[in-house]
Amino acid sequence: MSEATGETPTAAEETAPKVKPRLMARLRAYFFAGVLITAPLSITIYLAALFIGFVDRQVTPLIPVHYNPETYLPFSIPGLGLVLVIVTMILIGALTAGFLGRYFVQLSERVLARMPVVRNLYSTTKQILETVLAQKSTAFRQAVLVEYPRRGIWAIAFITGRTEGEVQNLTEETVINIFLPTTPNPTSGFLLFVPKKELVPLTMSVEEAIKMVISGGIVTPPDRRPVEEQKIPQVSAATYEELDIVREKGGAPVLVTKKD
Repeated sequence: MSEATGETPTAAEETAPKVKPRLMARLRAYFFAGVLITAPLSITIYLAALFIGFVDRQVTPLIPVHYNPETYLPFSIPGLGLVLVIVTMILIGALTAGFLGRYFVQLSERVLARMPVVRNLYSTTKQILETVLAQKSTAFRQAVLVEYPRRGIWAIAFITGRTEGEVQNLTEETVINIFLPTTPNPTSGFLLFVPKKELVPLTMSVEEAIKMVISGGIVTPPDRRPVEEQKIPQVSAATYEELDIVREKGGAPVLVTKKD
């Protein structure tokens, strides 16, 4: 009952205040849904346009005037430089597949191998590209959990290969090369040599793990393991502030009191 008029409010008056918040909540949900749909698409198109424009500005001026279609057309052709780069790479790959092409490549590599600074840069760049682009490469093919920067704190890393050479020969255990990316920029990180037995493999794909790293944990992929396995923990984040863990060769941890 209203205190001013002494009348009882109608049903429409009782529901009126409830309709407005519900409408605002629905509009807010629609707004965020629109952002989630348009923002990734817009950012992707924008970055692609920047990349294509950058390639066009670098490559298109190299085309002779008589062969440049933009000379005869009243408008520019977006992506012309990118198409030219792709065609050039295909032609170079086809030419180097033959005997003369392989001989030319070997001759060039021998010349570069005699240059003090250039040979190190060339060999490093070639090895990285061969590792990343090789179809049978296992680099960045599996995501793992590793204790970093100390025991009890876990981080996502990616296997880049099995450790070989001096690093493995100096280590008693089988060691694995892993790349530990930083957040939110996964292109920077740390190269770690970790014993294989201390790595915990993840069932999530590399793409899902990278998304989780970039988002700072906001985007979390679901656990696709069987329900029985999900209920059984495999690692522990427990730490001992007053105790040190001495790991023996047998694998059994021994707790001892810290020395002052």
